[in-house]
Amino acid sequence: MSPVEEIMTPDPVTVSTDTSATKIRSLFREEGFRSFPVVSHNRLEGIITRGDIMNISSTKSNLKARGIMEQIPVIATPDMEIRALAMEILKADVVHAPVVESTDSMQLVGIITVVDILRKLLYNESQPQNKILESMINRKVVTCNYDDLISHVWGLMDETGFSGIPVMKKKKIIGIITRKDIIISGHVRIGRESQEIKRSVRVEKIMKTPPVVVTPSTTTRKAAEVMLEYDIGRLPVVKNPIFVKNEPQRAKEADLIGIVSREDILWSYMR
Repeated sequence: MSPVEEIMTPDPVTVSTDTSATKIRSLFREEGFRSFPVVSHNRLEGIITRGDIMNISSTKSNLKARGIMEQIPVIATPDMEIRALAMEILKADVVHAPVVESTDSMQLVGIITVVDILRKLLYNESQPQNKILESMINRKVVTCNYDDLISHVWGLMDETGFSGIPVMKKKKIIGIITRKDIIISGHVRIGRESQEIKRSVRVEKIMKTPPVVVTPSTTTRKAAEVMLEYDIGRLPVVKNPIFVKNEPQRAKEADLIGIVSREDILWSYMR
């Protein structure tokens, strides 16, 4: 398979070690990215994710990026083989890897994501091990209710590491809420500086509805295509869906039976 440099995004948007938490929060809202590499004179120092920025409570934080950033689990180089990198990403349970000129210089030259790798596999007409989703479904799904407080959902995301959670009403799935939705809404800032939470905001005010769904008989390739088209990391798997007219992937309501993640799909292509 091709080297990383063929599909990486060059010159990614970054923040410096001195960038304020307030500025970083604004960037997450404006850019819609899942993470930002942290650099000092273009040397890679760490990474900041959506989850990290949710841990900052005040609107005018004195924290700088160096006090928020995490260590980077997987670092790639331009000549690294894509399939080998995909396995490292999956084993580390991350969704991206910064690309550096070399591990000696640590000069940032790009970033590569699970989405980039999955798109390349589809383009190459690679075949997944599992033809349909049936055997790949995770049936232990963490959900929330439409009238839950956002603070409760944030707690679920923090506890589970999931970036998106199905929303239920009367035992039917009616929507999805993601970390991105919460950050863009600006309704929650929880964490290191205080425990103040705007507790009056409920899930129904922020969630996306109707949700994009698949069924157990959906092909793995089709699920991958849907994930890429809608930029979705986790797809609810349902039965008895009532689809929106003219939008066959969106269901007004359905019986939720499980979930399939982008990583599940990628694993199927790697085996």
